[in-house]
Amino acid sequence: MKGKAQGVPAQADLPLAAEPTQRFTQLYERHFAFVWRSARMLGVPADAVDDAVQDVFLVAHRRLADFEERSSPRTWLFAIALRVVSDHRRSRRRRLRLLERVHTVDPVPSATPYDSALGAERRAALLGALEQLPDEQRVAFVLADVEEMSAPEISAALDVNVNTVYSRLRMARRAMASALGGLELAPGSADPRNEKAP
Repeated sequence: MKGKAQGVPAQADLPLAAEPTQRFTQLYERHFAFVWRSARMLGVPADAVDDAVQDVFLVAHRRLADFEERSSPRTWLFAIALRVVSDHRRSRRRRLRLLERVHTVDPVPSATPYDSALGAERRAALLGALEQLPDEQRVAFVLADVEEMSAPEISAALDVNVNTVYSRLRMARRAMASALGGLELAPGSADPRNEKAP
């Protein structure tokens, strides 16, 4: 299993410390990149991702005493991120009256300018196709195909039936294949993890 070797849990899977400040620090350090990617892939434009991530961790800090670790920290944080992202998107629509297209940050340097341009084109195509999905399908696609979460984990994070997860995922994959057409997404080239989290 990814992130685990010979039954040793990944750091992200370890229980959090009991002391509140240390507990929050561990939560932040272990899951910052996950929250950042999630916010970005769920539709927060590049210039607002840092604010959204900060809001997620502010909510997590306020509610940490209520978190009993019955679910994983990732699913708990993702549920918070969903609400925060929804609020950010709604307020941005009110301010701009038209949701701006997702902008990519500088791509990871490639071997040639052509490779760099091609990678940027592929990332833009991926993010543009994601933007066209209904929110429920987009969330299922991001969690399954980007974050590699299992259907039961997604079901727990979203508090929906696992069959609903499979249905949304099937529709999302069909729509993404149609939207991307014949665009060859070379391994890693359009992976949102190639966007740099600060």
